[in-house]
Amino acid sequence: MAHSNIDQGSSKQLRDIPLSVLDLSPIVEGSTPAESFRKSLDLAQHVEKWGFLRYWVAEHHGMPSVASSATSVLIGYIAAGTSTIRVGSGGIMLPNHAPLVIAEQFGTLESLYPGRIDLGLGRAPGTDQRTARALRRHQNVGGADFPELLTELRGYFKPASEGSASGIRAIPGEGLSIPIWLLGSSDFSAQLAGMLGLPFAFAGHFSPNYILPALDVYRHHFRPSEVLEEPYAMVGVNVMAADTDERAQYLSTSHYQSFLQIIRDDRKPVQPPVENMDELWSEFEKLTVLSQLGSSIIGSPQTVKRKLQELLDATQADELMITTSMYDHADRLRSFEIVADIWKSE
Repeated sequence: MAHSNIDQGSSKQLRDIPLSVLDLSPIVEGSTPAESFRKSLDLAQHVEKWGFLRYWVAEHHGMPSVASSATSVLIGYIAAGTSTIRVGSGGIMLPNHAPLVIAEQFGTLESLYPGRIDLGLGRAPGTDQRTARALRRHQNVGGADFPELLTELRGYFKPASEGSASGIRAIPGEGLSIPIWLLGSSDFSAQLAGMLGLPFAFAGHFSPNYILPALDVYRHHFRPSEVLEEPYAMVGVNVMAADTDERAQYLSTSHYQSFLQIIRDDRKPVQPPVENMDELWSEFEKLTVLSQLGSSIIGSPQTVKRKLQELLDATQADELMITTSMYDHADRLRSFEIVADIWKSE
């Protein structure tokens, strides 16, 4: 047996789990949101063909590099242009919205594309405080009411016979079975997902230091529910794959520049790669960016395969969600193709 020297607790191999995609529909320098959406659909069609399970888009606001702000609308576009891949939100930032509106939007999506829609929910604003206030009907932008909003939202999906005490109905929405996921970058949503028996997705692509503690909290607090009998944890990870390590490192500089802009509060579209990041950042900025992107997997097929397996060994994730930020669409497609080849050749 090829894996006989690995103990049973860490014997999970890449081929044993589904892989999925997280997309921010990036806007690159010199391009437009319209072009970003076309590229997102093209990527979705490719990864569907390559066997990926889900294609999620994320809600962010006010970012010149991210086109997926009207997340539900974009999910409909991606779902219409594909046929088998699950399409969903990674995530909808629930405190930005009235739960009834989200129930109706996702009820509509599930009615149009039955059995293919996922509703991933986060409690962060997905933007700065000023923009968050502009999005919301009230001034509370802390996300403290997330559990109450979640309870309200889940109530709208119950069958009409169990109607909510308020008598308010989500049509379409009620009676539909739409998988709800909680997303997190700390332990708050991990604990809540565990207590409610919901699947949990951790944002390892920008919060690498909390991956293992959050997964421990989720699994420790997990209580079986009508949704899940056992915990189900998905981990997000940045993967920048290319045919050589050097090429991958070069292409990843676009992603580094995006995080450098966040630190400097100088947001721009995704920038072209550069030969030398040290010409752009200070030592402090470099350390800050690398600490946030510490779990990023960058390299040739051999390097990526090794590091993905190491991540799986450490997390025992039930699913990995790959996100890839590159300036050139062809390079981004190639990165996902390399991941698919690694996964299938296991």
